[in-house]
Amino acid sequence: KKVAQAANIPVGAVKGFQVGYDKIVICNTGEGFYAVIDECTHESQPLNSGRLKGNILICPHHGAQFDVTTGAVTHAPAIVPITTYEVKVENDDIYVKLD
Repeated sequence: KKVAQAANIPVGAVKGFQVGYDKIVICNTGEGFYAVIDECTHESQPLNSGRLKGNILICPHHGAQFDVTTGAVTHAPAIVPITTYEVKVENDDIYVKLD
């Protein structure tokens, strides 16, 4: 599903999108675009206003940290990984594969 234009998500940016029933966040790490669910596994808070440090997305609410390339938790309080989605960029269009 086409979600965004690459030009609208600069390096280091975190942007939230509603795609049908799914809420996702697209992150531009500089090495590529990654899509994750817009929900921290710690207390179900949105991640769309989080900060990106390299590949690490930091939850703005309690500071849980996740690797956006794998969904893995890199810092507590979260202990459960976040869902990641496959991303494809064609021309300037960002496509995300949602189940």
